Amino acid sequence: MSRRSHSERATLADVARLAGVSPATASKVLNGRSDVGANTRDLVLGVIAELGYKPTTARRDVQRERTLVTVLDIVESRYAGTVLQGILVSATAAQTELLLRLPPEDWTGTSRTAARAWIAELRASGVVGIIALAVAVPDSVLRAAEDAELAVVTIDPIDTTDSRVVSIGSTNWAGGRSATEHVIGLGHRRIAWIGGPLGSTPSAERFHGYQAALHSAGITPDDVMIRHDTFSVEAGLQHAHDMLTLDERPTAIVAGNDEIAVGVLAAANELDIAVPGDLSVTGFDDTPQAQWTTPRLTSVGQPLVGMGRMAVETALSMADGVQPASRHLQLATTLNVRDSTGPAT
Repeated sequence: MSRRSHSERATLADVARLAGVSPATASKVLNGRSDVGANTRDLVLGVIAELGYKPTTARRDVQRERTLVTVLDIVESRYAGTVLQGILVSATAAQTELLLRLPPEDWTGTSRTAARAWIAELRASGVVGIIALAVAVPDSVLRAAEDAELAVVTIDPIDTTDSRVVSIGSTNWAGGRSATEHVIGLGHRRIAWIGGPLGSTPSAERFHGYQAALHSAGITPDDVMIRHDTFSVEAGLQHAHDMLTLDERPTAIVAGNDEIAVGVLAAANELDIAVPGDLSVTGFDDTPQAQWTTPRLTSVGQPLVGMGRMAVETALSMADGVQPASRHLQLATTLNVRDSTGPAT
């Protein structure tokens, strides 16, 4: 058998098996990760040379040629900026180029022909994986990426049910519950919810966590104090203004993200309602702006930088033929209590 035909058949699994290491460890060597021992690294590189494994015969050259593309449509948000920080740091460490793209025009209605052309263009540019940041990936694009063996990783996807997609998120249900339990513990009973669209999986999970906390405390939610809209300051401002002018207004509002919470704080300020004296407010994401508001915002922290880093590592491993143990990866949330929540009066 010739050297060329042998190398064409060699896979990352072959390299790992002959080196006596796991595929994940072999992938770390391929990506130049520093958390691999020198002896193990030399062993894996020796097997790569023996097999003539083409993608890694000249590891440094391959790394320079590798490119990931991040698709997003929320470039102005603090949330996106923080996740992108993690993506950029991890891509730089892996010596991988990074492209940022807005979704193509008529993204959701992309035809199969257009999808194939878009994927082919990415492949020609050296792209080995797509990271979709809080955007839905159309079926036509998923099919084209699958046919081209192009890895697709999503962060906080709208839908996590498609088995073709690896999703990275946080424990949204637990986060929504912890924020609600916090204000319940402060004595609040009229607790409102202003969240993102129910069609979004992260938004729905956070809302269900809110509901679970109320149910456990024996509190029946008032439908007039439950709102679903966009993850925006404007939505928070509008719905909070409506709720805070009710005869029986809420004493606490749990917001589905920090943008909504900022709108709630603005509405309270306009109506001369003291926070946290007359109203407690919680956010979700714990973006940097949570510490810039007045008062500083109590918020459920998502490991946004960590989610970005994990997306890059996962996409590069998938490009090397290593599939993650789970199609849906979740990182833990943490409630960060600051000045926007206080005892019910």
